[in-house]
Amino acid sequence: MTGGERMVTAETAAEPGGKAFAVLGLFETAEDILAAAQGLRDKGLGRLEAYTPYPVHGLDAALGHRRSPLAGMVLVMGFIGAVSAFLFQMWATGIDYPIVVGGKAPMAWQAFIPILFEVMVLFATFTAGLGMLLLMNRLPFYGHPILSSASIGKITRDRFALSLEAYGGAFDAREARAALEEAGATEVEILPAPEPSGPWSANYLLKGFFAVGAACLVAGYATYWAVKLFPVLPPMVHMEDQPKLDPQEPSALFRDGRGMQSPPSGTVARGFLPYSPAAPEEAAGLANPLPRTEPVLDRGQKAYRTHCAVCHGVLGDGVPTLTASYGAKPANLQARAIRELSDGKIYDAIVRGKNAMPSYAPHLSVEDRWSVVHYVRVLQRAQNATDEDLERGGRP
Repeated sequence: MTGGERMVTAETAAEPGGKAFAVLGLFETAEDILAAAQGLRDKGLGRLEAYTPYPVHGLDAALGHRRSPLAGMVLVMGFIGAVSAFLFQMWATGIDYPIVVGGKAPMAWQAFIPILFEVMVLFATFTAGLGMLLLMNRLPFYGHPILSSASIGKITRDRFALSLEAYGGAFDAREARAALEEAGATEVEILPAPEPSGPWSANYLLKGFFAVGAACLVAGYATYWAVKLFPVLPPMVHMEDQPKLDPQEPSALFRDGRGMQSPPSGTVARGFLPYSPAAPEEAAGLANPLPRTEPVLDRGQKAYRTHCAVCHGVLGDGVPTLTASYGAKPANLQARAIRELSDGKIYDAIVRGKNAMPSYAPHLSVEDRWSVVHYVRVLQRAQNATDEDLERGGRP
């Protein structure tokens, strides 16, 4: 408010040309307000509104309210949304970028139904919510004069109010007051017009909503043509060209001219423990880390029959399954010298090899080797059972 303007009060609002928002009249009963509403509506002194503590049957008809157009608005916007979604999908998948999906024609309308339905619901929902708030109820209306009136306490308790509100043309607060008193109002109050609410008024919000929608349309149209005219826009080209060396390419950096270098001596692969004993005598003290259980023995049996039995025999007695042309003389694992070897020495023979037998370290994992040691012990015990073993029925 500038310095030359006066603050709007009930007294100044009642003056000719004053800024009155409405004239509010209180009635004692619902029957009184229904009788008064018909007479006041015919006089046309302003927009007639009612404020009651509970719904009054027939009051809408007495006030002359028309049936709400919100349902029709929702129907129209839902139809527009459905048609828009259908046409957009048909243009995108059938005309602008036709593509065959699942052997169906690009114009297969059945595939459009889910998106069509979702867009229809979206348009209808937004229309119902925004239309009810902004158009039908003219919300938000911060600082509504009724809320700050002296009668609001009585209206929310047990009194009924009719208000003649300024809307559109000239509004004479004194004439409205006289009409309400003539209609039987027990109390009459003149409500001054509120100060403009600025950017938070419904008018500003509607303009802002349409401005944002227009900006989105312009941005979408500009993006469409930008992609059409400049389809390839690499954002970080410096990542495409950078110095690198493929494994099989020559390299001037190393003396041998190779791009791929051998690992340094002593390099150990992750998760691999190298075999540490330097001689079989050092391996004599190694203990079998696996328990002598049925799964371990089954694993050892499988590994033995795959890699060992062809030379040492199924029973480990040194009788190979090969013919005499084989030439070599495999060790008899049932011999006393072998039976008296420690588990570590048998394991060492598997890792290093022995005489004509090569190393089986590349073919057997650590667990497989120790499982084979367990199974060799079982073969030796089976072929050299004692009287005590027979009495215990083969139980360990």
